[in-house]
Amino acid sequence: MYYPDEVIEEVRLKNDIVEVISGYVKMQRRGSNYFGLCPFHNEKSPSFSVSQIKQMYYCFGCGAGGNVFTFLMEYENYSFEEAVNFLAQRAGVSLPQADYSEKARRNESKRARLLEVNKAAAKYFYYQLRSERGQAGYRYLKERALSDETIKKFGLGFAHVTSDDLTRYLKSKGYEDKLIMDAGLASFDEKYGVHDKFWNRVMFPIQDGNHRVIGFGGRVMGEGKPKYLNSPETMIFDKSRNLYGLNFARTARAGHMILCEGYMDVIAMHQAGFPQAVASLGTSFTAGQANLLRRYAQEVVLAYDSDGAGVSAALRAIGILKEAGLTGKILNLEPYKDPDEFVKNLGQDALRERLEKAENSFFFELRMLERDYNLKDPESKTKFYREIARKLCGFSEEVERENYIEAVAEKYHIGFENLRRLVVSYAAQTGMTAMAVRPKSGIQKKADAAENKKKPQKLLLTWLAEEPELYPKIKKYISPKDFTLDLYQKVAEKFFEDLENGAFNPAGIVSMFSDEEQQREVAGLFNTKLMKLSTKAEKEKALHDILVAVKRESLHYFTEQAGVDVLMLNQMIEGKKALEELSKTHISLD
Repeated sequence: MYYPDEVIEEVRLKNDIVEVISGYVKMQRRGSNYFGLCPFHNEKSPSFSVSQIKQMYYCFGCGAGGNVFTFLMEYENYSFEEAVNFLAQRAGVSLPQADYSEKARRNESKRARLLEVNKAAAKYFYYQLRSERGQAGYRYLKERALSDETIKKFGLGFAHVTSDDLTRYLKSKGYEDKLIMDAGLASFDEKYGVHDKFWNRVMFPIQDGNHRVIGFGGRVMGEGKPKYLNSPETMIFDKSRNLYGLNFARTARAGHMILCEGYMDVIAMHQAGFPQAVASLGTSFTAGQANLLRRYAQEVVLAYDSDGAGVSAALRAIGILKEAGLTGKILNLEPYKDPDEFVKNLGQDALRERLEKAENSFFFELRMLERDYNLKDPESKTKFYREIARKLCGFSEEVERENYIEAVAEKYHIGFENLRRLVVSYAAQTGMTAMAVRPKSGIQKKADAAENKKKPQKLLLTWLAEEPELYPKIKKYISPKDFTLDLYQKVAEKFFEDLENGAFNPAGIVSMFSDEEQQREVAGLFNTKLMKLSTKAEKEKALHDILVAVKRESLHYFTEQAGVDVLMLNQMIEGKKALEELSKTHISLD
């Protein structure tokens, strides 16, 4: 979907970012900006800044940032088009018909129809549950101690015992067989023709982050197989990239997410006052789901069943969470099997206490590993310690590894130096020598050096965004070509062009990029922390130093790229002359 740039800009200009975000975040004015608690991570001191002048937001704690479109995309999980539509309606802006390619038109129409037929099916199941024919399903849910309010909140329903009820209903509403089958609501065979996929089941509508029904899960009544049946993959339903309950959990702002195994566990958690609970969709937890969770929290508490299968699933999930850069913890549900049973028997306060004491995932792994060894036998005990050493080698960051060595040594009474020597020995024997002493020191230095090179460019862009009147004083010395990263150069080209024309529109520049990570990075370019300078002389020196640093890095870049490229060589020569001139020049702020 495409809207002209001028339309997008009209929508943005008619939606003041402070007014929009004030509807979500409580903020107070501090100087020229507004500050509040960041809605994208858990914090106690406000680091979330909204600038009315720049029409941008930025969190100095987690790095979230962008314009008014970005905020809705991150907070409401909207697509860019959905954010534009929402804000257009808010401001009373009439949007033109979207410019589609033929293929895009067909796909968008198909997606819309699939969402429409799923919504119709969800309504049908919902009313069936409340009819005479749905009493078996309703009794089941009440026996599971669900309130009518909870049943309504999750849109729970019932698929009647006959095998073509839903199909006949949907066809009466004008939906064709192919669409019903493409939505995963019906199947076809020679004997029965088109018939319902779900029958004699309590139905759990699966919704995306925007509360749109994208699929279903059904729990059979009685002893039928399978116990739980889920919609197949469709154009709108990807099991590996969605989570049950996320449409509610994403706005919980609890500082963590609770990952359960089943639908009923999630519903029981929400009813008990823990709206941050979600579950994977009838499949093992995936990397795509971990990346989805990362949008909303850095810590995930695993509330898996306490049986063998649950433990195995938890151990797999720990690795996936770690790979995604998330912290995993384990909820101890003993003596009960799952969160649903725990809440019913011990209640909300007991669960909250267990959450506060959730076990570190590494120590959970060790505790599960310990069961395979006899610690009263010296040989078995030694093997266990070697296995601990092997797992400790998995920490690539030296500080983290050292902290864990210290904690493990204390817990298992090994002795810090003894365990450390064992880790170093194991790493040497297995070829993991890079981890034995300082595993990533070189990489870290390179990363620090790269960041140091970028920082003057970020500082300059932020300073110009804060004081655009400086542009005429510095444009002789710096051009967009001096910005050495592709993203930075694109931003500088547009920003310098706007400043040259007397315009000031950093928030509009964010809209040039459709990728959320790029929007966040662009926002960071205009919100780098500037040093507080009290005198004019200090400001002049700081500005001069930043300009020289940008020009020097630009010269270094062109020197590396020059080779036999005549154009690059000419730019290098010109850059060298400009740097020499700039180094001797005093730039006055008068």
